[in-house]
Amino acid sequence: HPYFSYKDLLGFFILTLLLSLLVLFSPNLLGDTENFIPADPLLTPPHIKPEWYFLFAYAILRSIPNKLGGVLALLFSILILMLVPLLHTSKQRSAT
Repeated sequence: HPYFSYKDLLGFFILTLLLSLLVLFSPNLLGDTENFIPADPLLTPPHIKPEWYFLFAYAILRSIPNKLGGVLALLFSILILMLVPLLHTSKQRSAT
């Protein structure tokens, strides 16, 4: 039992030492080079690809030039999606 505890502590200290050396002496070694590209606020960088489930939001926000109008349109579209199940008034039930 004590041998396993000493082994675990030694492994923990060695890994902590290696991680500390990596972080302190070469912090950009594992970094992404695209983080150093100067930002252009008028252009979305080409390496940023929207996820498929956010495409409706991107389409709404980019189609309306006014920021407040785009945000309101996005909120109303989400509100409509939330209200659709409440509008189901059919009395028919499934068999299972």
